[in-house]
Amino acid sequence: MAEKTTYGIKRKVKLSYEDAILKVTETLKMEGFGVLTEIDVKQTLKKKLDKDFTKYIILGACNPPIAFQALTEEIEIGLLLPCNVIVYEEPDSKETIVAAIDPGTLIQVTQREDLSEVAEMVRGKLTRAIDNV
Repeated sequence: MAEKTTYGIKRKVKLSYEDAILKVTETLKMEGFGVLTEIDVKQTLKKKLDKDFTKYIILGACNPPIAFQALTEEIEIGLLLPCNVIVYEEPDSKETIVAAIDPGTLIQVTQREDLSEVAEMVRGKLTRAIDNV
C-alpha cells in the first residue's frame, strides 16, 4: 500500500526499475492518465554534468478531463501540471520506489479550497495506480 510522505505518496515495489516503469505507466492508464513526458534523470545528469546517479525517471502524468476541469476553474493551475510520478532505484538497497506528488499539496499553493475536491479525486486515482504496481 502507498504511504503518505510530506508532499507525496510512495511505495516500494517488488519489481525491477525497468518493469516498475512499464507497470506504473499501465496502472496510470487504467486510471485515465497518459504519460506526456519522461525525464531520465540518470541519463541527463551523465550527459550534462558527467555525474553518475541512481536509476531515476520523472513521468509527467495527465488525466485530460480532470486537467481541463482544473484549468477552466484556475487558468494558472497549469504551472502545477502535469502530475509528476517518479520511479527510482534506491542507491544502497537497489529496491525500486514508485512515488507521485500529492495533488492536495499542490492545491494548497493555489489557496483555492474549492479545488480540494478535484485534488482528492486525483489523489485517489494516483494512489490506486501506485497501489496496483
